[in-house]
Amino acid sequence: MQVVSISSLKGGVGKTSVTLGLASAALAAGIPTLVVDLDPHADATTGLGVKPADRIDIGRLLGNARRGDLPGNVAPSGWVASARQHNRSTSGAKTVLDVAVGSAYSGIYDRPDLGRRDLRRLSTLLSRVEGYGLVLIDCPPSLNGLTRMAWTASNRVLLVAEPALFSVAGTERTMRAIELFKREFAPNLSTAGIVANRVRPNSNEHTFRLAEMRQMFGDLLLSPIITDQENWQQIQGAAHSVHHWPGELARQTSGYFDELLRNVVDSGRLRSRVARRA
Repeated sequence: MQVVSISSLKGGVGKTSVTLGLASAALAAGIPTLVVDLDPHADATTGLGVKPADRIDIGRLLGNARRGDLPGNVAPSGWVASARQHNRSTSGAKTVLDVAVGSAYSGIYDRPDLGRRDLRRLSTLLSRVEGYGLVLIDCPPSLNGLTRMAWTASNRVLLVAEPALFSVAGTERTMRAIELFKREFAPNLSTAGIVANRVRPNSNEHTFRLAEMRQMFGDLLLSPIITDQENWQQIQGAAHSVHHWPGELARQTSGYFDELLRNVVDSGRLRSRVARRA
């Protein structure tokens, strides 16, 4: 099971949008996926069309990590029904996309002074999870306790940045923070790369900052860049998978996230591992 944290020091760069795009690509690829909504705003939970009902949210599960039943409290994404309807006319593949429900309650852990024991809370919960090939953790836009808790539980960290001055500077600081965190807490953690999001190709400022990012980060800047799509807000507002939204723009965006998923994780290896388990 690969565990990937989607992180950003700066808010408003589309971190949750990238999480949702990768979840949509994983669903389309038939990779059983769990999304952990660790951001107290719980936007990923909303965007994934989740109706939590009687599920215990991730914040309260973290509060009793030693006994918390994460597998028994995940909620299915509302996207799954449309994916199954689509697959009946194609591969008929089983589709799994579950969500560890977010809530404001998790914010009690988003402070800078968490000790090693607290940093292990999410790892403890995930140690009881089975049957997924991929776990995506949507982190809050900070480097406080929740993000470091996610990094402790992860194999890799994917950074999201806009091609803008403050976002690029924040990404550079986050890279340094990851290196320091690895030395003290998570020696096996690696950086999956940096995705440039909400890029406007006709913007001179974005063109300049993209060139700056390539110079600063080299091969860590992933392909493809995610361009700013005019219908993205509509898709998210409908709590819908981009892979099952009609229109050429949605197909183009789906292609971006299919390629990004391949560059972030070995999706072919995930599918073969899941097939062997079945």
